[in-house]
Amino acid sequence: MDLSLSFREGVVSGSGADPVGRFGIRGRYDAGNGEVWWTKTYVGAHDVFYKGFRDTRGLWGTWEIHPGWKGGFHIWPRGEGTGEEARAEEEVPVEAVGRPPDPGGGPISS
Repeated sequence: MDLSLSFREGVVSGSGADPVGRFGIRGRYDAGNGEVWWTKTYVGAHDVFYKGFRDTRGLWGTWEIHPGWKGGFHIWPRGEGTGEEARAEEEVPVEAVGRPPDPGGGPISS
């Protein structure tokens, strides 16, 4: 995956492309606790919902495509990963439940 993310005043935005196609990103973050949540929308196709946290090694968390496809992810700055610079999503199944971001902009609660 190749993507560009911007974090400004609590808003996450960006765009990119992967083997599925081109996509846009829109969501929110909480600078106080490092929580981040967003929707990746493929042009003319489906959405993927992400929820996770930011730390010194990047963004970590879970993704879900309704119904029932889910896994974990790790996104890091180009050149700071594991040598696989173009690979950002980890295909590791996890027990997780995701929901679309709250239209009011608040964090998702389980």
